[in-house]
Amino acid sequence: MDFDDEIDARSLLCPLPVLKARKRLKGMDAGQVLKLVADDPAAVIDVPHFCNEQGYELLGVVLEGGVRTYFIKVP
Repeated sequence: MDFDDEIDARSLLCPLPVLKARKRLKGMDAGQVLKLVADDPAAVIDVPHFCNEQGYELLGVVLEGGVRTYFIKVP
């Protein structure tokens, strides 16, 4: 999947992956996509909840070896 910016949040625990994503997404333009890589088990709940609450579109999640990659689109 194409993306415009990327955050590697591996080894960061809740709520840091979401906080870093929020900060980066605020600086992105409408239609751009952020790739967020996280291995925190809480991110499975936190990232979709964050997107839903803040109006971002979660385009997809890819799981590879305990690491999840989230693709988040700016509305």
